[in-house]
Amino acid sequence: MTRPFDLARIGAGLPFAEALPALRTALGRGAVVVEAPAGTGKTTLVPPAAANEVPGRVVLTQPRRIAADAAARRLATLTGTAVGDLVGVTVRGRHDVGPRTRIEVVTPGVLLRRLLADPDLPGVDAVVLDEIHERGLDTDLLLGMLAEVRALREDLVLVAMSATLDARRFATLLDAEVVHADGVLHPLEVAWVPPPGPFADARGVTPEFLGHVAAVTAEAVGPTSSTGAAGAADSMRAPGRDALVFLPGVREVDRVAGMLAGRVGGAEVLTLHGGLPLAEQHRVTGGRGPADPPRVVVTTALAESSLTVPGVGLVVDAGLSREPRRDAARGMTGLVTVRCSQDAATQRAGRAAREGPGRVVRCYDERTWAAMPTHVTPEVASSDLTGAALTLAVWGAPGGDGLALPDPLPEAALADAVATLADLGAVDGDGRATDVGRRLALVPADPRWARALLDGARRVGVGAAADVVAMLADDHRPEGADLTRLLTELRSGRHRGSGRWRQESARLHRVATARRGGKSDGPPPERTVAGPAAPGVVVALARPEWVARRRGDSYLLAAGTRASLPPRSPLAGQEWLAIADVSRVAGRVADATGAVVRAAAPLTEEAAIAAAAPLLREEERCVLDDGRILARRVRRLGAIELTATPTTPTPVATADAWRDGLARAGLGVLPWTPAATALRRRLAFCRRHLGDPWPDVTDDALLGRLADWFDLTATRVADVDLHSALQARLPWPEAAGFDELAPERLVVADGTRARVEYPEVNDPEGRPVVAVRLQSCFGMTETPRLADGRVPVLFHLLSPARRPLAVTDDLASFWAGPYAQVRAEMRGRYPKHPWPQRPS
Repeated sequence: MTRPFDLARIGAGLPFAEALPALRTALGRGAVVVEAPAGTGKTTLVPPAAANEVPGRVVLTQPRRIAADAAARRLATLTGTAVGDLVGVTVRGRHDVGPRTRIEVVTPGVLLRRLLADPDLPGVDAVVLDEIHERGLDTDLLLGMLAEVRALREDLVLVAMSATLDARRFATLLDAEVVHADGVLHPLEVAWVPPPGPFADARGVTPEFLGHVAAVTAEAVGPTSSTGAAGAADSMRAPGRDALVFLPGVREVDRVAGMLAGRVGGAEVLTLHGGLPLAEQHRVTGGRGPADPPRVVVTTALAESSLTVPGVGLVVDAGLSREPRRDAARGMTGLVTVRCSQDAATQRAGRAAREGPGRVVRCYDERTWAAMPTHVTPEVASSDLTGAALTLAVWGAPGGDGLALPDPLPEAALADAVATLADLGAVDGDGRATDVGRRLALVPADPRWARALLDGARRVGVGAAADVVAMLADDHRPEGADLTRLLTELRSGRHRGSGRWRQESARLHRVATARRGGKSDGPPPERTVAGPAAPGVVVALARPEWVARRRGDSYLLAAGTRASLPPRSPLAGQEWLAIADVSRVAGRVADATGAVVRAAAPLTEEAAIAAAAPLLREEERCVLDDGRILARRVRRLGAIELTATPTTPTPVATADAWRDGLARAGLGVLPWTPAATALRRRLAFCRRHLGDPWPDVTDDALLGRLADWFDLTATRVADVDLHSALQARLPWPEAAGFDELAPERLVVADGTRARVEYPEVNDPEGRPVVAVRLQSCFGMTETPRLADGRVPVLFHLLSPARRPLAVTDDLASFWAGPYAQVRAEMRGRYPKHPWPQRPS
C-alpha cells in the first residue's frame, strides 16, 4: 500500500514523532485514544499516520471552523500541496476537496450529518476526533455513534485525541488502546495579578476588570505610555516574543483590543475569534515575518488548544470562559461568563512556553485558582438538547438508548427537547424520527430554524427564508437586538460578516429547494409575506413560544416569560415582536423582568397568530378576583391575551375558580368572623386531643376537601357563611357533647361565664385559656379540664383592674402557695375587694 505522507519530514521537531511507532501498532487494533498535551503535534501527525495505514480517506474533526481551516492549511503546507489536493476541508459554506484528497478536515456537525445520511461512511476508512477534552455535544454524540458503526464496520479505524482528558475512561468506552506522548515545555514563569474588585456584576464582565486586563497586558508587554496596573512589575515583561491575551467573548476581546491601542509601544494589536473573516484569521494564525513588529493577539478560548498561534512567549489570562446554561423554567439557554477550569488555564499558560521560556500573567489569585473546577463542564450537562435529540432519533437511538455516550443526556433537558421535536412534528409518540424529522436533520441548522426555513419558504419565499435563517444560524449579534437592521447591513455588504452570510444563505437556499423537489416557490400559501415583515415571520415560525406582545415597558412572551429590550433599542415601541434570542440576566438592563431580548424582529398581530397558530386557544377563564368570581371568554396566544369578553360563569368553572383562587391566596381571603374563627379553633382542639371522628380543619385539610364543606356555587366572598359551613362538619352523634368537650364559655365560682380562648388551628402546643378576675375563682378547689378530662384550662388570673396577676393550670397549688404573696401585694392596693386568707 502506498504511503502518501512523509511522516519524517512532517514530524520534524515535533514531540509526538517519538510516539509514531506506538501509534502505528495501535492503529492496527482499530481504536485508539491519543493523550498528548497541546503543542506536541498530534493534530499534525496522527491524521497522516492513519492515512498511511488505510486505503481510503481519513476524516479529521476540529471543534470550530477556524480550527478546521487552520489544520487543513498547516497539513497542506507541510505536504507541499494546496488545500483541496491531498488535504481538504469541509465546513459550513465551504467544501474544498478533490479526487486525490486523503485527509478531509471537518467540523463535528458536518460529520454528524454525513453519518445520518449514510452510516457506512463510504470511502472513509478512518475517523480522527480531535479535542475531545472540550466535551462538545456533537463530539460526544460522534463518539457513541462511531463506536456503533465500528461494530458493523470492523475495518473503520477510530482515533480520539485529547490534550487533558482522562484517556483510560475513553479507552474503556471505545475498547481502545491508549497512546501517550509527553510535551516539551520550556520554563514557565507564573505571575498572579488579581484585580481590585470583582470581574463581573449583574450586567456581565465589568469595564473595570477589562481595564485591569488591558493594563496588566500593557505593562507585561513592555514600555507603555501609561502607568500600568498596580502590582505589575518589570519581571513580567515578555522575552521579545508575541503575547496572547485570553478573554471570554468577542465583546470583551474587542474592548480590550481597543484599550491596548497605543499602549503597547510598537507592538501590533490583533484580535482572534470565530466571527472574523477568513483572511484576518489567517493573518493571525500564520505568524509574523522577520520584519514584522511584535504582536499582541487578543483572543477567545479558541486559541486555547484547537488553534495554534505561533511565536507566543507571553500569555495574559483573564481566567474566564463562556459556557452554556439552561434555564428550564423559562425555556432559555444562553451563554454565561464563569471561571474557566484548571485544565483550560493550564493549556492557556502552556501556549507561552511551547517555543522557549515563557511567562503567564494570571489576572486572579492563587485562592481563585484553587477554587476553579478541575475539568470543563460537558456541554451535554447544560445545553439545549433539541438538536442532539433529533440526531439520536434519526440514528435510531432515541435519547441515546444503547449508545456508548460519555455521559447520559440529562432527563429533564431531554424531555423538554423531545417535547419541542414533537411540536415540530419531528418525532412520534415513541420519540422516533418522522419523515419531517429526517428532513429537518439534513438541514445544517437547529431543528427549529430548519423547520422555519422549510415552512418559511412558502410564506416569504425561499430566498428570504434562507437569508433570515443564515443570519440567525451564524454568530451575529444585532445592535439593539434589531434583526431587521442587521439583515439590511448583511445584504448591503456593510457588515464584516456579509461574505460568509451570503455563502450560508446560498447553501440554505439550495437545501430548501432540494427538500422541495427542486421547486423554488412551492405551493402557494394563503398569504405571502415579503419585505421588512419577512424576518419576523421566519423567526416566529422557529420560535412560536417566543412571539411577544408589549406590556408597559417590557414584553410578555407566549411562553409566559417577561423580557425587556436592551436600552435604546430601535425596536422600542413595537407592539409585537418575534424573538430569536432571549437570555436570563439581572440588574437594570432587564428592567426587573429577569430576561433581556438579544435578537428580535417586528411582527404584526395577524402574522403572529398565523405563525404561532398551534398556541391559539379560546376558553372560558374564571378567576377569583377582588372578592368576586369573574368569568371571561378569552382568546389567547399562549400566555398572551388577545381578547376578553365578560360572561356568566358555569357552575364547574366557578368551583374551579374557588379551588385555584384559594390555593393561591389561602383561606385568609375568606370572611372569617369572630364566631367562625372561634368555632374552627374549637374543632381543631377536639381533633388534636380526641382524633376521629372530629374533622381536620387545618388549612391543608380544608383546601384539599373544599367540596365537603364550602359552597362552591357562591360568586362573592361576602356571600360565604363560614360559621354555618363549619357547623355542618360536626360529627354526629358526637356533636351532642361538643359544648362539654370544648365549651365556648366556662362558668366559674361567682357565676361569671368566662370565654375560653382556644389555640390557633396550627399551634400543636397551644392551651385553652380563660382570663378572669382572681376573685371570681374564690371557692374553686379544682382546675376544670376539657376534652373529656384530658386538657386542664390555663387560667390567666387578673386584678380587679383586669391586670395580670398570675398564670396557673393548678388552682389548688396556687391557693396553697403563690396566692399568699399576691394577697400581700394586692390587698392594700385594692382594699374594697375581698382578699381572704383561705379562698378555697
